[in-house]
Amino acid sequence: MAEADLDVVIRQLAKQQTKALMAAAKRRRDRYAGLAAKAKNRETKEKYRLIAKNTMLQGAAAAKRLQISADNAADSYARSMRQAAEAEPAKKPAKAEAKKAKA
Repeated sequence: MAEADLDVVIRQLAKQQTKALMAAAKRRRDRYAGLAAKAKNRETKEKYRLIAKNTMLQGAAAAKRLQISADNAADSYARSMRQAAEAEPAKKPAKAEAKKAKA
């Protein structure tokens, strides 16, 4: 991975973070689903089910925002590197021209 482009690395890290975020959201959802199953009355059961549903919605939205941000950063980096590779290097003035410019 020492020679990998940075944009590829950015995308890979974002993918790992997205997976971790979704796994955490699923654990939290499962916890609330378990509480809903143990609830004694209907109101409490519905409350925990709603919390579990909202947990997954919020987790998915956060993961999507994370992925979009990483894609934008990776695309921006790749574009800037492509433009830098295509640009002509700045020419330095010859020593004689530099002396004339000083005088």
